[in-house]
Amino acid sequence: MHTAQPMKRVLLNSKLHRLNVTQVEIDYEGSCALDTNFIHAAKMSEYEKVEIYNVTNGERFSTYLIAAEAGSKTVSINGAAAHKASPEDIIIICSYASMPEDQVLNHKPTLVYFDKTNEIVEIKSSIPTQRIRSV
Repeated sequence: MHTAQPMKRVLLNSKLHRLNVTQVEIDYEGSCALDTNFIHAAKMSEYEKVEIYNVTNGERFSTYLIAAEAGSKTVSINGAAAHKASPEDIIIICSYASMPEDQVLNHKPTLVYFDKTNEIVEIKSSIPTQRIRSV
């Protein structure tokens, strides 16, 4: 007899918000090299699959993380993904996690916010409710 598997939901696990791309390397192995301090702050892992949203040009793509030197503030988009970003583009990097329905209400993502120089300015675990703008 087949037992039904419990439903799982995919939720935002970590977000690096408004990073500035420091370089693009078409001929480099690995798709997104990040300062390891950023990876650790977001509780992400090297080789983890991530989604990258380019605020500057609207591109959206999947890739994985590789380590760049700690303290370097490096955000390098590499390989084929390098065609989707340019230095100084503003990007958001997100990782997602699949979890059982009964864990959804207690889930808290790790949200890391940056300034224009790729300095971490805030780490939070929730996003404020968006208000409707009055016209």
